[in-house]
Amino acid sequence: MAKLTQSKQKKLTFMDIIKGNFLNRDEVKAHYKYFLFIFGLLLIMIYTNHHVNTKIERINKLKEETEEYKSRNAYAQSRLIKIRMESELGKEMVQDSLVSLDSHPLKLLIKPDSTDEKSE
Repeated sequence: MAKLTQSKQKKLTFMDIIKGNFLNRDEVKAHYKYFLFIFGLLLIMIYTNHHVNTKIERINKLKEETEEYKSRNAYAQSRLIKIRMESELGKEMVQDSLVSLDSHPLKLLIKPDSTDEKSE
């Protein structure tokens, strides 16, 4: 009968892990395919996470632009309403034969005179 030989594995130390010597063990060599598969999955996960982050940044930038365009639109609409109102008033003034003033009117202040009260 054949004699069973058991190879004694030396203990795994912290320095072996740091140097990477644990990758040369026989039990690890049998599972390289799985390690490479997991490594590939990790790379894909990192890439998709980066891709999602760039999409989120782009979405935030587009949201800021839409807010800016909304505020510009509101300002333009308010100005348009004001211009329409002024043009409608101008048409009505022309129909009533009124002309807009070139200079502003003066306000006259009349103070009652104390001599006028005594004469009455």
